[in-house]
Amino acid sequence: MNKYVKEFLHRGLIFGGFGPIILGIIIYVISKTTNDLVMSGTDMLTGIISTYLLAFVHAGASVFNQIEHWSIGKSLLCHLSTLYVAYSLCYVINTWIPFEPKMILLFTAIFMAIYFVVWVIVYLSIKFTSKNFNAKLK
Repeated sequence: MNKYVKEFLHRGLIFGGFGPIILGIIIYVISKTTNDLVMSGTDMLTGIISTYLLAFVHAGASVFNQIEHWSIGKSLLCHLSTLYVAYSLCYVINTWIPFEPKMILLFTAIFMAIYFVVWVIVYLSIKFTSKNFNAKLK
């Protein structure tokens, strides 16, 4: 098995359990702020499984940034695509967003904007850290 596939699965297995924990916290907060939260057993099971898979894929997808023979563009495109598919499917399956073209487009715009902001922050942080590290080496 490819070392990157193994690493994807390893990371997913390590961090996948955080998805249902985060779901539980969100449901708890919602239940404390609203009086009309009603969830069926099917809703709960779907939420647990889908958030586990979402966290699994999210953690595993970080391996794309470490494939050295890939260009930055290719790794970012694979990472972005994987996360977008995972998040959009999870949100639609759980009916957190309706399956309507207008809402999917809005979700996509928000997702892309947040992804861009996060990666700019990561890029600037790494650039700043490497600049400081290089200055200390001189």
